[in-house]
Amino acid sequence: MFYAELATSDAAAPYIWSLVLSAGMVILSIAPLYVARFQSQFEISDLASLRSMFDRYPDWGKRASWAQQNSFESFTLHAPAALFAVVTVLNGQTLPSLAVAAAIAHPILRAIYVVAYISNIPPLRSLCWALGLFCTGILYALCFSAMR
Repeated sequence: MFYAELATSDAAAPYIWSLVLSAGMVILSIAPLYVARFQSQFEISDLASLRSMFDRYPDWGKRASWAQQNSFESFTLHAPAALFAVVTVLNGQTLPSLAVAAAIAHPILRAIYVVAYISNIPPLRSLCWALGLFCTGILYALCFSAMR
Protein backbone atom coordinates (compact mmCIF):
# COMPACT_ATOMS: atom_id res chain seq x y z
CA MET A 1 0.00 0.00 0.00
CA PHE A 2 2.75 2.46 0.94
CA TYR A 3 4.62 1.81 -2.31
CA ALA A 4 1.47 2.30 -4.36
CA GLU A 5 0.88 5.65 -2.68
CA LEU A 6 4.51 6.61 -3.19
CA ALA A 7 4.43 5.73 -6.88
CA THR A 8 1.31 7.80 -7.52
CA SER A 9 2.05 10.79 -5.30
CA ASP A 10 2.85 13.92 -7.27
CA ALA A 11 3.40 15.81 -4.02
CA ALA A 12 6.24 13.48 -3.00
CA ALA A 13 7.98 13.54 -6.40
CA PRO A 14 10.26 16.57 -5.84
CA TYR A 15 11.52 15.14 -2.56
CA ILE A 16 12.13 11.73 -4.09
CA TRP A 17 14.01 13.38 -6.94
CA SER A 18 16.02 15.39 -4.43
CA LEU A 19 16.98 12.18 -2.68
CA VAL A 20 17.89 10.40 -5.92
CA LEU A 21 19.87 13.33 -7.33
CA SER A 22 21.70 13.88 -4.03
CA ALA A 23 22.68 10.21 -3.96
CA GLY A 24 23.76 10.56 -7.58
CA MET A 25 26.02 13.44 -6.64
CA VAL A 26 27.74 11.24 -4.05
CA ILE A 27 28.38 8.65 -6.75
CA LEU A 28 29.45 11.21 -9.37
CA SER A 29 31.86 12.86 -6.94
CA ILE A 30 33.92 9.65 -7.04
CA ALA A 31 34.80 10.11 -10.74
CA PRO A 32 37.32 12.98 -10.33
CA LEU A 33 38.94 11.07 -7.48
CA TYR A 34 39.58 8.09 -9.75
CA VAL A 35 40.99 10.36 -12.45
CA ALA A 36 43.42 11.71 -9.84
CA ARG A 37 44.37 8.17 -8.83
CA PHE A 38 45.16 7.17 -12.38
CA GLN A 39 47.14 10.38 -12.99
CA SER A 40 49.18 9.47 -9.90
CA GLN A 41 50.58 6.34 -11.56
CA PHE A 42 48.08 3.98 -10.00
CA GLU A 43 49.41 0.44 -9.72
CA ILE A 44 47.69 -2.80 -8.73
CA SER A 45 49.81 -2.86 -5.54
CA ASP A 46 48.07 0.41 -4.52
CA LEU A 47 44.86 -1.54 -4.00
CA ALA A 48 46.27 -2.74 -0.68
CA SER A 49 46.24 0.84 0.61
CA LEU A 50 44.36 3.31 -1.58
CA ARG A 51 44.45 6.10 1.00
CA SER A 52 48.24 6.07 1.04
CA MET A 53 48.14 7.33 -2.56
CA PHE A 54 46.81 10.66 -1.31
CA ASP A 55 50.30 12.19 -1.08
CA ARG A 56 50.88 11.43 -4.77
CA TYR A 57 47.69 13.18 -5.95
CA PRO A 58 47.96 16.51 -7.72
CA ASP A 59 46.52 19.41 -5.71
CA TRP A 60 43.20 19.25 -7.56
CA GLY A 61 43.07 15.51 -6.81
CA LYS A 62 43.44 16.16 -3.10
CA ARG A 63 40.57 18.62 -3.31
CA ALA A 64 38.55 16.01 -5.26
CA SER A 65 39.11 13.57 -2.41
CA TRP A 66 37.92 16.09 0.16
CA ALA A 67 34.90 17.03 -1.98
CA GLN A 68 33.96 13.37 -2.28
CA GLN A 69 34.23 12.84 1.48
CA ASN A 70 32.11 15.91 2.11
CA SER A 71 29.50 14.62 -0.34
CA PHE A 72 28.91 11.63 1.92
CA GLU A 73 28.64 13.90 4.96
CA SER A 74 26.14 16.17 3.22
CA PHE A 75 24.06 13.23 2.03
CA THR A 76 23.76 11.85 5.56
CA LEU A 77 22.14 15.12 6.60
CA HIS A 78 19.99 15.68 3.52
CA ALA A 79 18.63 12.17 2.93
CA PRO A 80 16.62 12.05 6.18
CA ALA A 81 15.23 15.52 5.46
CA ALA A 82 14.07 14.45 1.99
CA LEU A 83 12.57 11.25 3.42
CA PHE A 84 10.89 13.29 6.15
CA ALA A 85 9.32 15.45 3.42
CA VAL A 86 8.09 12.35 1.57
CA VAL A 87 6.52 10.95 4.75
CA THR A 88 5.01 14.34 5.57
CA VAL A 89 3.22 14.72 2.23
CA LEU A 90 2.14 11.06 2.19
CA ASN A 91 0.53 11.68 5.58
CA GLY A 92 -1.64 14.33 3.94
CA GLN A 93 0.25 17.37 5.13
CA THR A 94 0.95 20.18 2.70
CA LEU A 95 4.41 21.69 2.46
CA PRO A 96 4.92 25.18 1.05
CA SER A 97 6.61 25.69 -2.31
CA LEU A 98 9.74 26.77 -0.41
CA ALA A 99 10.19 23.11 0.58
CA VAL A 100 10.17 22.03 -3.07
CA ALA A 101 12.63 24.79 -3.97
CA ALA A 102 14.94 23.78 -1.11
CA ALA A 103 14.75 20.10 -2.04
CA ILE A 104 15.59 20.70 -5.68
CA ALA A 105 18.25 23.34 -4.94
CA HIS A 106 20.26 21.00 -2.72
CA PRO A 107 21.60 18.60 -5.38
CA ILE A 108 22.23 21.52 -7.75
CA LEU A 109 24.22 23.33 -5.08
CA ARG A 110 26.14 20.13 -4.32
CA ALA A 111 27.11 19.76 -7.99
CA ILE A 112 28.38 23.34 -8.07
CA TYR A 113 30.14 22.72 -4.75
CA VAL A 114 32.12 19.76 -6.11
CA VAL A 115 33.16 21.69 -9.22
CA ALA A 116 34.12 24.75 -7.15
CA TYR A 117 36.08 22.61 -4.69
CA ILE A 118 38.07 20.82 -7.39
CA SER A 119 38.59 24.11 -9.28
CA ASN A 120 39.83 25.78 -6.10
CA ILE A 121 37.23 28.55 -5.91
CA PRO A 122 36.83 28.82 -2.12
CA PRO A 123 34.19 31.61 -1.96
CA LEU A 124 31.84 29.77 -4.34
CA ARG A 125 32.54 26.46 -2.62
CA SER A 126 31.74 27.93 0.80
CA LEU A 127 28.61 29.65 -0.47
CA CYS A 128 27.30 26.42 -2.04
CA TRP A 129 28.13 24.45 1.10
CA ALA A 130 26.28 26.94 3.33
CA LEU A 131 23.27 27.22 1.02
CA GLY A 132 23.05 23.43 0.65
CA LEU A 133 23.09 23.04 4.43
CA PHE A 134 20.50 25.82 4.70
CA CYS A 135 18.25 24.00 2.18
CA THR A 136 18.43 20.86 4.30
CA GLY A 137 17.61 22.89 7.41
CA ILE A 138 14.63 24.45 5.64
CA LEU A 139 13.29 20.99 4.79
CA TYR A 140 13.58 19.82 8.38
CA ALA A 141 11.97 23.00 9.74
CA LEU A 142 9.04 22.95 7.29
CA CYS A 143 8.38 19.26 7.86
CA PHE A 144 8.45 19.63 11.66
CA SER A 145 6.14 22.61 11.35
CA ALA A 146 3.69 20.73 9.09
CA MET A 147 3.61 17.66 11.33
CA ARG A 148 2.59 19.59 14.47
